[in-house]
Amino acid sequence: MEVADKVILARKVLRSMLKTVPTQATAELTAIEARVLALITEAAWLELTCELVPAGQPEAENPLDPDEPPGREEAAAFFMAEKLRAMGFGIEFKSKTEGRPNVIGTLPGSGNGPSLILNDHLDTYPAGDWSAWTMTGGDPFKPTRHGDRLYARGTSDTRGNLACILLAVRAIREAGVQLAGNLACVFTVDEEKDGPDGSIFLLDDCGLKADHVIVAEPTGWTRPDGSWGMGIAVANGGHWLVEVETRGTKTHLWRPDTGINAVAKMARLLLALETMTFTHEAVHMPGGTPPRTAIIRTQGGAKREMQFTPDVCRSVIAVVGIVPGMTAESVLADIEAVLTAQRAADNELEASVRPYPGALFVDATQEQDAEAGPTRQLRAAYRRVLGEEPALYRKNAFNDTIRFSERRVAAITFGPGEDGWPPVNEYIQISKSVAATQILALTVLDLLGVATPPERSPA
Repeated sequence: MEVADKVILARKVLRSMLKTVPTQATAELTAIEARVLALITEAAWLELTCELVPAGQPEAENPLDPDEPPGREEAAAFFMAEKLRAMGFGIEFKSKTEGRPNVIGTLPGSGNGPSLILNDHLDTYPAGDWSAWTMTGGDPFKPTRHGDRLYARGTSDTRGNLACILLAVRAIREAGVQLAGNLACVFTVDEEKDGPDGSIFLLDDCGLKADHVIVAEPTGWTRPDGSWGMGIAVANGGHWLVEVETRGTKTHLWRPDTGINAVAKMARLLLALETMTFTHEAVHMPGGTPPRTAIIRTQGGAKREMQFTPDVCRSVIAVVGIVPGMTAESVLADIEAVLTAQRAADNELEASVRPYPGALFVDATQEQDAEAGPTRQLRAAYRRVLGEEPALYRKNAFNDTIRFSERRVAAITFGPGEDGWPPVNEYIQISKSVAATQILALTVLDLLGVATPPERSPA
């Protein structure tokens, strides 16, 4: 195929997948870009994603709950490593815990460019009740297409985004491109539990580093009119788990008036905790929500004691949307102030708060410079593919971007998964995913540069 034909094909691919987004996808492509983009097709992304979604599942399910056992990502890690090895990457496995290897694939450049890590994680949220997965026939790990959506656990978070990385890199390799800078694909374990066995271990114990990091995680959005796009998360909010406890006086269920019901006290207290505000300084770029609580588990009463009223009740509360300047101490102080006010209004209330055992306090990160790499290059690629400027924002959810940013690495988040995907019948938009892959490929070429081939000696 001639270069001109490849340019035309690449433009046709872009036009066909951008039916609901105003686009200027006819922006001039170099011959190298045309070869790369022509290899990024809907069929290629679908085939790859449908392979990745069930890989190593359900063993790779990894609940955030500190009191639940972690996942085992070993099978998923080996599967992803083979994909990278087939593209010519050197492979290393780094494990802090048996059965949980992180994958580091390296592709050296010609030596005269910066270094870039493309990162994603191998674990997923648990699928829960399989029978609730009506869009996949009761199997959450069976990728199922309905229109422009692909349904399954891990499509948005984050096997569909991971497929974008692999397809973008594969297209660059198959197009015969030699990059100037060093490229690494780093696929981590334990991201769903905030990274102790994954990104934290790699950065602090293994010396992982790069000039730039792009984390392929959900930043997609869809408007009611069907138009869509993807933001670039240049910062992240933090979060923390705390436990609030109420205590009462156990009595016979026949005479509740003679005791103090700890569950009833908690029920009234939770209303105050759900609507509380946190002390914080305004930031230039707030998250999807202001700092707030999310009540995620409440337990009271004891087994084999239904004849008595409960004397203890405990609630696990997530504090989300944490912004820079907030600390564990400030969060606890704000919650304690609510408890103090509630005690003043109810002299029978006995309540306390503590960090949830095993939970990490995750700090918010500072905003990356929009005019510096890798944000500048990603914005430029986005404009070329989708014809508009991407929104820059602070992502509420945790991802490994936080761990890189904490260590002063220029790290951002970008991916086609829905930022706020449904917990059951999770899906990813196919056309959005192909566009994201195109954008990632152009970003890699721009950021790392293309090695200049050596001049041939005269005959």
